[in-house]
Amino acid sequence: MSLARRHRERHRAAQAGDGALRPRDPAQPAPMPTTGAVASEYALLLAALGQDLATLRTIQSVERKIVAKAGMIGRYRAWLAGALAANPPVQDDIVGTMLVWAIDIADWPLALELGDHVLAARLALPERYKRGAAVLLAEEVAESALRVGPGVPRAVLEETLALTADHDMPDQVRAKLHKAIGLAFQAEAEAFDPEAESQRAGGKRALVDAALTHLTRALELDGSAGVKKAVERLTADLKKLSSP
Repeated sequence: MSLARRHRERHRAAQAGDGALRPRDPAQPAPMPTTGAVASEYALLLAALGQDLATLRTIQSVERKIVAKAGMIGRYRAWLAGALAANPPVQDDIVGTMLVWAIDIADWPLALELGDHVLAARLALPERYKRGAAVLLAEEVAESALRVGPGVPRAVLEETLALTADHDMPDQVRAKLHKAIGLAFQAEAEAFDPEAESQRAGGKRALVDAALTHLTRALELDGSAGVKKAVERLTADLKKLSSP
């Protein structure tokens, strides 16, 4: 894509809120304009996205789908940069789709930036995702961590928890997020090196305590979260670390 094309897309996306109709409910985002230069640029990108989605449907391997998305997502980055700057933000299916793709390809800075934007602006995700944005963000990030472990930094999990804290979702979904954070703390406790200068303040006890806090919360939210044994083990470890 040429530099001029990227600049135009970023500019059009940033302009989307300028002429948007204001919704009756001020808490809801304005709709994307349906006429004018912004609408034309958006339609072109939606058409490209439709082709990419059609290509993805022909791929059976999840692993290969992720590789394909990593190659495709660059096509939409200029538009995303503009959309994040739009004031007021508008309903945008490209932004919603790229939030999901960013999670899929483990582009955590982009996923968190888009997640913050989507939640703050109350954007709806495209209907094909069948979940609200907060539920999808919390569940997909948590499941990525539970599936690949260290592949998701603990800071990403904690920021996801903070972003979604005020949003309604099934208890089981929030439990997954607490479980993932708790297991991340547990892994850090097990790898604790008291001589390393970068270790968490409070030492191993602080890590065990944090792990126990999150895993206990996961168990409170979902008795089938699969953390009972970990809670028992961490409770015993904490008692040992607290002993003189």
